[in-house]
Amino acid sequence: MSTQNSETRIFRAPGRVNLIGEHTDYNDGLVMPVALNFFTWATVSPLENRKLQIFSENFNEEIEVDLDDQNLARRGHWSDYPIGVAVVLERAGHRLQGAKLRLRGEVPIGSGLSSSAAVEVATACALVANAGLHIDPRELARLCQRAENEFVGARVGIMDQFVSLFGQAHKALLLDCRSLEFRLLPLPDNVRLIICNTMVKHELASSAYNERRAQCEAGASHLSVAALRDATLEQLEQHRRGLPEVVYRRCRHVITENGRVLAAGEALEQDDLNRFGKLMAESHQSLRDDYEVSSDELDLMVELAQQVEGVYGARMTGGGFGGCTVNLVRNENVEEFRARVAEGYERITEIKPDIYITTPANGAEEVQIS
Repeated sequence: MSTQNSETRIFRAPGRVNLIGEHTDYNDGLVMPVALNFFTWATVSPLENRKLQIFSENFNEEIEVDLDDQNLARRGHWSDYPIGVAVVLERAGHRLQGAKLRLRGEVPIGSGLSSSAAVEVATACALVANAGLHIDPRELARLCQRAENEFVGARVGIMDQFVSLFGQAHKALLLDCRSLEFRLLPLPDNVRLIICNTMVKHELASSAYNERRAQCEAGASHLSVAALRDATLEQLEQHRRGLPEVVYRRCRHVITENGRVLAAGEALEQDDLNRFGKLMAESHQSLRDDYEVSSDELDLMVELAQQVEGVYGARMTGGGFGGCTVNLVRNENVEEFRARVAEGYERITEIKPDIYITTPANGAEEVQIS
């Protein structure tokens, strides 16, 4: 990252959308996200004391905490994300300096586009730079994940924080969530990513997420593997006896989804968007039927997309139970897609959707002050 001469520095970190590989990250599996051109911006300047003064433009609110306070804990408040990052950095032995931190988020909150990881990564980059520290980006991704796991209390995998740091413009990122090895894959110039926000988020999303995570752990235990990443369909069938039907289906989704991610990587390398789109459709079906995290609104959005010419693939993305779909659409069909899907969805649901036409962006970076 570049350095500034001024005491005030600005960093930005992107949200993300996952093209394929859903609910595999916390099973040590494979994912294929892209960083999006929606950012959280963090402006930081030093304080002489060990205080953090954090102002959120989105919530129009400022909070102050003492970095030497050993009793900082979750409040169920927007500030949990930046404070959690500071707490985890300190606990990991990275001594921070006092700072004024101003946050502004462009990532739609609650849409499944990882506004939380964008806040965490932007905050981490700003606080690390403000303290004159140097932390390996892979370690920084782990620390941001730990902040959400341990401080905020959400048992997320590492995908969101990782792609927010390592994403690249015009590229998808195929990540092994166990080794953190990754490769960047080209997205052709003749397609756009279109994200359709159902504007619905069902209340059971967080509890169902933790429930499915526990079901996956139960399945891995039954199959005597460290994580479902290590299991094959053959193993699953051999050990199906004694496995509750619902756990069997959760396992089947994760195992087949990992295979789809590898196949999707090959399809991108071969510029075979038709194959990639079929894999997206299979992923949605598996998430709907085996993992049971789709919703009527998501299924409708996918069905509407599949009726538009020039759509290679459509699927739900993110945790599920509402949120967004991701669609791979030929450039010349983008406006028709936006109009037809928006009209059809609003006519049937009486809900006006948000539709974002996006491009893959670079990961977290410092922005020069002009």
